[in-house]
Amino acid sequence: MTIDSNIDAEESKPVSHLQQAIARQRNSLIEMLRIPMGGIARECSRLWPQHQWINQALQSGLHEIPYCQFLYAMDTHARQISDNISHDGLLTEHFERDRSTRPYMSNIKPEDDFTLSEAYMSLRAHRPSVTAVQVVRKAGQVVGYIGADFDLRNLPLTRELYEEPSQWKQIKGDPSIRSQEFLQKRSESILDRRIKDIIPIIEELVVDHGIFHVKIHFSSSRAVIWLVDDPFRYRLLDIDALTDPGICLAYPRMDYPADAVIPADKVGVLLDGFRRLRFGDESIYLRAAGMNIFNGMVSLNFSCDGSHYIPYAEFLDKDVSFWGLSPG
Repeated sequence: MTIDSNIDAEESKPVSHLQQAIARQRNSLIEMLRIPMGGIARECSRLWPQHQWINQALQSGLHEIPYCQFLYAMDTHARQISDNISHDGLLTEHFERDRSTRPYMSNIKPEDDFTLSEAYMSLRAHRPSVTAVQVVRKAGQVVGYIGADFDLRNLPLTRELYEEPSQWKQIKGDPSIRSQEFLQKRSESILDRRIKDIIPIIEELVVDHGIFHVKIHFSSSRAVIWLVDDPFRYRLLDIDALTDPGICLAYPRMDYPADAVIPADKVGVLLDGFRRLRFGDESIYLRAAGMNIFNGMVSLNFSCDGSHYIPYAEFLDKDVSFWGLSPG
């Protein structure tokens, strides 16, 4: 296998796990908004198209959607026949505004009484937003639309935490680097020369001193670490720190986390796997690698700028020949 094979197959998946999570939140919003928006449209249809009366109906209806930022009525050409109604009052300057080119109007179909737009950036505040559009009918005919704008910050979503799936991901890098990959040659770094001393120190930090995430930058002779007891800040270890066994005194002794996905006895094996990929080929070699013991993933960034995110067990199943490199 080459470093960048199977990337197109990965990128061609129709719906990602992240998109599925977004779709679930959108469905929750649709169910939340459909009934109140329908009621507002029915009330406005009785008064259509009287500007002041529709304003009053929208002001009354806005209280049924307290998290709505702006509520307004449009004719069939998406031109406003009301002011913008907000919880702070009327914004009269939006009367007769043409909204036909806005993203939430581009896919409106009269047969769909209710539509929730995809997220977009608002013109006024340049904030991630969505708009609900409700068709207004009078005597069975479509006479216009009710629009309701929402700032994503204000929506009462379930906000379930998105969990990244533990599956192999491959990402193409900079094309200008990829085109030169066979013309380059690995330059020995200080970390390369001291790697047999450095790997045991990093293993000690992960297994016995509370480091749950480490990324090693071989070419620039540094590492970045994150601690269980202080996960919101990273520490940068230069080559002096990485080659000093006394660094272990700087971090308290801590039992290896029981809920870690990567077993403690595999940490050193993974680090040695990184070493082998670093020295496996002079043209295609590892520039940086990392592991996170809680999500069980390792990350690899090669000289061609291609990146891989792999479950640790799958990584251990592959020797360097799998990557098209020579054993080292």
